[in-house]
Amino acid sequence: MSKIKILARLAAATQLLPIMEGGEELLVGGQAVIEGIMMRSPHSYCISIRKPDGEIVSTRKSIQRPSEKHHFFKWPLLRGLGTLGQALTLGVISLKFSTDTMIQSEMEKEAAAKSGAAAPASGEKQQAEIPGWMMAVNILVSVGFFIGFYKFLPLLLTTELQKFFPIIGNHFVFNLADGVVRLLLFLGFLWLLSLWSEMHRLFEYHGAEHKTVFNFESGQDVNVNNARRFITLHPRCGTSFMLVIMLISIPVYALVPFDGFVARLLTRVLLLPLIVALSYELIRFAARRQGSLWASLVKPGLWLQKITTQEPSDDQLEIAIHALDHAMELEKQQGGELVIA
Repeated sequence: MSKIKILARLAAATQLLPIMEGGEELLVGGQAVIEGIMMRSPHSYCISIRKPDGEIVSTRKSIQRPSEKHHFFKWPLLRGLGTLGQALTLGVISLKFSTDTMIQSEMEKEAAAKSGAAAPASGEKQQAEIPGWMMAVNILVSVGFFIGFYKFLPLLLTTELQKFFPIIGNHFVFNLADGVVRLLLFLGFLWLLSLWSEMHRLFEYHGAEHKTVFNFESGQDVNVNNARRFITLHPRCGTSFMLVIMLISIPVYALVPFDGFVARLLTRVLLLPLIVALSYELIRFAARRQGSLWASLVKPGLWLQKITTQEPSDDQLEIAIHALDHAMELEKQQGGELVIA
């Protein structure tokens, strides 16, 4: 795999961070990264990557929940922002580790090819990593793409549609049409990415993460054979969270009494934290009312996961279990006790 392809996968995976990582304080969860998975427990996480030669490389660290570090993150609305903020931070860290690992593997392969010898021994391996500034640029580009693709472009297309369909000139109809266009762009973007073989592998690792979480939550021994029997669609997935954000934004924007293009664009950007917080509270509320009408809120997200999760191979499940086992081991070392409710 060339370095350019690795960096392209990094750029695409960064854009998918909110989809791959759920914004919820959880018992166990995780995120798919480039050729690997990050799994986390309440106070630790582990990132496990499989290199092209089959070797598994891991790193793990202790963490605190946002609500444990800062009391105000226990408050409604703010708790969603704190939890999602930590999830995205861990996502960036995990993507950087996976990208560094794959680039280092590529460098070792190139060095071995040039010398005509085998790859260097583990104690002699070159250390390679993405510079901090490059990762920062990648994140800025991702944020710019998000605003341009999900805020500016739907607004522009809806404004143009208004010329052909005068009814869209109505304030509420305009915001409904804008929301539909945004949702169609979101679905189209995911579908196009799923056609790229490298992203399809990311979605397979995403499926492996979900199966492993289901396996753990079942109380059964966590192993490949048991994990294989579970489905890939999980209600706590970030895909569901993103879809709820898309839907919640429609009535929120409709309540803002601005009709100018620039004013609408600015409010769409500035209101994003509020929409994220409201979406978190709504999903949290629905999760505690399983079997009710509220629980149906997550169903569209489950349908959408038919794109963002795919059936994994056994070696991908092995990576997810490896990451979970090491995260759990660190959790126990810190005195944590995980109990399935």
